[in-house]
Amino acid sequence: MTQAPQPVVPVCYRHPKRETYVRCTRCERPICPDCMNEASVGHQCPDCVAEGRRTQRPVLTAFGGSLAGARGYVTTTLIALNSLMMLISIASAGGQGLFGGGFGGLLGRATPVLEWGGLAGKAVYRDTGTGAQFVAPYGVAEGDYYRLLTAMFLHYGVVHLLLNMWALWILGRLLEAALGPVRFLTLYLVSGLGGSVAVYLFAPLGLTAGASGAIFGLFAALFIVLKRLGRDTSSVVPILVLNIAISFVPGISLAGHLGGLVTGAIVALAMAYAPRKSRNLVVAGVVAALLAIFVVLVLIQTQAIQAAAPPGF
Repeated sequence: MTQAPQPVVPVCYRHPKRETYVRCTRCERPICPDCMNEASVGHQCPDCVAEGRRTQRPVLTAFGGSLAGARGYVTTTLIALNSLMMLISIASAGGQGLFGGGFGGLLGRATPVLEWGGLAGKAVYRDTGTGAQFVAPYGVAEGDYYRLLTAMFLHYGVVHLLLNMWALWILGRLLEAALGPVRFLTLYLVSGLGGSVAVYLFAPLGLTAGASGAIFGLFAALFIVLKRLGRDTSSVVPILVLNIAISFVPGISLAGHLGGLVTGAIVALAMAYAPRKSRNLVVAGVVAALLAIFVVLVLIQTQAIQAAAPPGF
């Protein structure tokens, strides 16, 4: 008498020793619980999930940025970096410099790190013999071009830091979510550089530091982003006007604030209004043009400052 053949029990294609009656809804291969990936209908195997990720277009924000910006990682990192630089600055002064500067002592004083990384372009000296004043290159004009970047991560004391970081926390999370992390970081850094270049051009005497140029760039960008989305901007305008008015107070860098504001507006306009199909190319072109202009302006100012110094200085 012939015995009927035993039915073959299907096994997972990735784990041959595991029996299973579940199949991938795309390729229909048997998969065990460890290989199941829940789909809109049924389950899919790891290979089909990977293939789907390769062929599926990533979801982007309205301005072409990654949705990862909603997590605010860049904003948090920038705040942490500014705070770390403050700790290093205070440590370089032996724990001093938190208070005792301008605005009734609320602001801090210069520290060795501030003197190393703060923004300055020239110094004015008086000839003790003739009493004549003359300009001497200092800082950026002496070739310390790194100051244009480092200055935006240094602050005069804890109050200065807290004010800027509070603004960065409020503005940064909104803009990073709207633009995506890469575009937001680009906006922040280029705005900060725009503020630094403006200070070097119009107020190179003295030592300037702070993230205010970048923050003003974020203010301008928020206004433009809200406009592009058709949102109400009435809450932004008074704050922006108030901050611009405060910039005229002696001791506050008007050039840095306005330089960051204008630069941030230009970058944000490119990000918000460029045609979708050529958005990346337009944004990259605008940023590259701004950086080229910054280089030319810095070199022209450096040459002018060095030319004003007495021969052989």
